[in-house]
Amino acid sequence: MGSKVVVSIYLTISLCAAVFVIQGVAQTQTPPTIPGLIPPGLVPVDLVKCWSSLFSVEGCVLEISKSIFSGKFENVEAACCKVFTSLDANCWPQMFPLNPFFPPLLKENCARIVPNSAAHN
Repeated sequence: MGSKVVVSIYLTISLCAAVFVIQGVAQTQTPPTIPGLIPPGLVPVDLVKCWSSLFSVEGCVLEISKSIFSGKFENVEAACCKVFTSLDANCWPQMFPLNPFFPPLLKENCARIVPNSAAHN
């Protein structure tokens, strides 16, 4: 009976050690990244800041998303265009990574709706 207790203690200690080693290794590893999207260690543009200005205009995000999927820009209103054209151009590739041609097209359309918007970058 004494040997069963020793084996049980030995297994318990081994199990605890294995759990602690695995947790330590998991904390030291860097998360995997997809090559070409975001290089490790590089902090992307603050997307919350980029999107928050669009969310400040009621319905703006919905108007923009409809124009992305339909390719039609006539539903984007002047207030939304004003906010969109005032965004930092560095936000655009982060906000629309799958369609890099969309932001310039929307900006061009917004220049027709809000004539002074072409001056913003």
